[in-house]
Amino acid sequence: MAMYRKLGKSSAQRKALLRNQVTQLLYHGKIVTTEARAKEVRKIAEKIIAMAVREKDNFDEVTVKAKVARKDADGKRVKEVIDGKRRTVYDEVDKTIKKDRPSRLNARRQMLKILYPVTSSETTRKDGKVVTSNKRKDKKKVNLPAKLFDEIAPKYADRNGGYTRIVKLGQRKGDGALQVIIELV
Repeated sequence: MAMYRKLGKSSAQRKALLRNQVTQLLYHGKIVTTEARAKEVRKIAEKIIAMAVREKDNFDEVTVKAKVARKDADGKRVKEVIDGKRRTVYDEVDKTIKKDRPSRLNARRQMLKILYPVTSSETTRKDGKVVTSNKRKDKKKVNLPAKLFDEIAPKYADRNGGYTRIVKLGQRKGDGALQVIIELV
């Protein structure tokens, strides 16, 4: 018996498909796919979440000095003229950052080997409404390993596996493949 399903694809296509579906599952929380694909995605997603749960508290908090641009009431950078040129004014601030210990850093790198980079086009306005934009400047990178460590792993800290659920939807119209929803529990 095979150790994995081939899904009717070459190895490169299969790896790309599974990486994409795992990334989307962890970003959105659930996806709709076929049953065979969902079972393969589940294997990978469970390993990644288990790694995040194991390493979620494995960091040191360090205080560092950082230069931050001074901003006015409108949120624009304050400029002042020095030697005839307009230059941004910076303030020195103490910031507390999380510094990964070696095993957590390794876990983060293992996750990045599997997960694709995600860009979000959603922004929250001042009135609290979430809006989607197609402009290139509004898109920002999402740090998926940080989301795993900070949001997803604390939810599953007291669970021993079984982080995903597969719910059957029925057969697809075109080819009769069994459709399922795979979601985080």
